[in-house]
Amino acid sequence: MIICGYGRSGQYLGRFLKEENIPFIALDIDPARVLEAAAAGENVMYGDAGRRVVLEAAGGARAKALIISYADNPAAMKILHVVQETYPQLPVIVRTVDDSNMEALREAGAAEVVPELLEGSLMLASHALMLLGVPLHRVVKRIRLFREERYKLFKGYFHGISDAESLDLEKQQVRLHSVIISAGAFAVGRRLTEMQLESFAVEVKSIRRPNSSGSEPSDQTPLAEGDVIVLLGQPTGLINAQNAILIGRVANK
Repeated sequence: MIICGYGRSGQYLGRFLKEENIPFIALDIDPARVLEAAAAGENVMYGDAGRRVVLEAAGGARAKALIISYADNPAAMKILHVVQETYPQLPVIVRTVDDSNMEALREAGAAEVVPELLEGSLMLASHALMLLGVPLHRVVKRIRLFREERYKLFKGYFHGISDAESLDLEKQQVRLHSVIISAGAFAVGRRLTEMQLESFAVEVKSIRRPNSSGSEPSDQTPLAEGDVIVLLGQPTGLINAQNAILIGRVANK
């Protein structure tokens, strides 16, 4: 096992591996950390895991798995590129902050991508469910299903003032956005399929009709004042889709 990065996450992982008597070597580019950890008997060496010669020295040809323990997508992509070229059968597990680059990392060769924010949410949910009396086997099953479905339920969230809107990363992330159909809106009386929202690269997550005693409207139901359309997409697409719903601005064909 090769651990790329021997910071807090890498060291915690190393402790788990030691408990299971699984041999590993860690790579890190912080000389002070490497020196101190090695002096304490840790199996860590100095080197950039994104270099072929370093992975070779770490035993890449014999390793059963490689774990990138730090959340740095450009560095992870570099390591994945080297691994795919040199050790294509070596499974790589990548840590990332959220789900914004999961597909790109998988396409680059990652066997698994672990988004820490989503995993943190799963742990919060599991503790809450058990505290509320949900049987442990049901909680474990639910968490497993979320992971098997690649966190689909967690895709996007409603942003607020407290979110870091100034960050370029945040500006590019998909998010949820509710559009309330007001009186006189272009969409009133029209079906959702007529709105061409797919042209804006947004997805309709749900349509809600407040105070409705029956089923929620479908994309074939004429929209009415007060209906709420929940969209998923990037900010620019969401703005364009909202304009199309409220004032009739449609996508260019």
